[in-house]
Amino acid sequence: MLRSLILSIFLCTGLLQAEAQTLTLPPEVQQAYDKGTRSSNGKPGKEYWENHGRYHISVTVMPPDNTIRGVEQITYFNNSPDILKTLNMKLIVNVHRQGSRGSKPDSTAGIMVDRITINGTPTPWDNNVASTTNQMVDLAKPLMPHDSVKLDITWHYALSKKEGRDGVIDSTSFYLAYFYPRVAVYDDYRGWDTQPHTGGFEFYNDFNNYTLDVTVPKNFIVWSTGVLQNPNEVLQPESAKKFEESMTSDSTIHIATPADLSAKNITAQNATNTWRWTADNVSDMAVGISDHYDWDAASVVVDDKTGRRTSMQAAFPDASQDFHHSVQFGRYSLAWYSNNWPGVPYPYPKSNSFQGFADMEYPMMMNDSHTSDLVFAELVQDHEQAHTYFPFYMGTNESRYGFMDEGWATTLEYLIGISERGQKSAEDFYKQFRVTRWIHGPHAKEQPIITPNTDLTFGAGNNEYGKPSLSYLALKDMLGDELFKKALHNYMDNWNGKHPIPWDYFNSMSKGAGKNLDWFFYNWFYTPYYIDLDLDKVEKTSNGYDLSVKNIGGFAVPFDAIVTYDDGTTESFHQTPIVWEKDQKDIIVKLKTGKTAKSITLDGGIFMDANVKDNTWTAGQ
Repeated sequence: MLRSLILSIFLCTGLLQAEAQTLTLPPEVQQAYDKGTRSSNGKPGKEYWENHGRYHISVTVMPPDNTIRGVEQITYFNNSPDILKTLNMKLIVNVHRQGSRGSKPDSTAGIMVDRITINGTPTPWDNNVASTTNQMVDLAKPLMPHDSVKLDITWHYALSKKEGRDGVIDSTSFYLAYFYPRVAVYDDYRGWDTQPHTGGFEFYNDFNNYTLDVTVPKNFIVWSTGVLQNPNEVLQPESAKKFEESMTSDSTIHIATPADLSAKNITAQNATNTWRWTADNVSDMAVGISDHYDWDAASVVVDDKTGRRTSMQAAFPDASQDFHHSVQFGRYSLAWYSNNWPGVPYPYPKSNSFQGFADMEYPMMMNDSHTSDLVFAELVQDHEQAHTYFPFYMGTNESRYGFMDEGWATTLEYLIGISERGQKSAEDFYKQFRVTRWIHGPHAKEQPIITPNTDLTFGAGNNEYGKPSLSYLALKDMLGDELFKKALHNYMDNWNGKHPIPWDYFNSMSKGAGKNLDWFFYNWFYTPYYIDLDLDKVEKTSNGYDLSVKNIGGFAVPFDAIVTYDDGTTESFHQTPIVWEKDQKDIIVKLKTGKTAKSITLDGGIFMDANVKDNTWTAGQ
């Protein structure tokens, strides 16, 4: 519906008139504002609510057998004002039945529920019917507002063979993601989240409390979201001591080395060990398992005010040289993100980089592939680490509005890259990896960034990564670092641990900045624009030069007017996006100078221009 609404707006005359730049709301979002669950000041409304779950999960994994067996109890709390007669269960592992991200469908894959009871009463379940990633379950007794329901589920499934974002890495190294049945999000503006999981559409989960028990054979190490509760039970004394020392060490401590693994002196020598993990107010759990991965760890201060430290760990085959750097890469990124951008202390007690194959983020866990390029390895880890804030700290709906997390992770990846590799290197990589393909591609089919993922038919990756990232950087350029950070923190403070949607971001940023930014958000998010400036005319004036600049592409971008004078010197005049506030098609830029210009070029830097041939004026031509 939103897509149709937006397209109708585009067809209207006077698109760029002030009244047309209203940030139109889809009907379901307008209803949320009308009901008071969301508000125009960017904060959650007085009637805002979100549901919550308490999960106690026990899984048994016995490699090389790839069968995952699980038992869980879910206590689900209905904080909504609605009577729920059904629950929508998310069975994300079922994505392998249908095939995802290039993998082939496998009719034998997916979660097999062996038994389910609701409030102690056995409930019918047909695994042949429950073959997709959503399954509605009728409740014998409706779940009333502010009441809870208990589900007990026993299930099993065959871990995929290195397909999608979870699976068998090698015969005794597994990565478990999306591995348990869960109750879907029921929110204030769309109700049950029934969006199918395709492997491309990612997270949208409630903030839940978890206790996770993972039972594995001796000599297998388990890494997971959360805090390990029983290290002295599952580790031998020397390993437990190293693990404890790593919690306050800046230097990397090698908890498990190839020699240790060969000597079998890491884990307790019971037939099996059960590793217990807890995590509160997180949106998911992920698990890595191996009997031959190295285990490195250290820690870093992420909150200077309190001295709070976060553990940074890595698990990997010893031959992967890039992962030998993971702990120190992680220490740097955790501290940098905490103190610079976004400038919010890392919110969790741990982060773990596990060598898999997906280059994918989970709360406190990163499943990254091996590369021989250390620069790229650090960048990928930086990107996944940045996702801690978006979507895990903020709870955005990636499956519908991917730009609310991927766009920010791309932005943070670029900003930390400046610190790590210098301005030019970071810019070159950002342009090559995030902008070049889009800006030099076709633009006739551009769709607005605000278009939901499900309605995108062209350039989905551009709408999630590069274009929104450029919008965030353009706003940073326009507001300046101090005001931009103030506005960003207003947004993050408003919606940490909740479920923001784009309009909450727009309103929070405007309120935090103390400026009406609707024109900017309309320009970047509601239009099928791209970047293409034209230096149409240059006129000499008594004070310098007037530049007539046409905005053919439409986006309100910053740019530099670089003047080369007849004496051989150059001067750069920076223009922030504010120059486009009144007219986003044609502007006059006044350059004050007493020198004579030989040539003038418009240069957007990372805001690459689709046609640079009309960006330069040369005197006498």
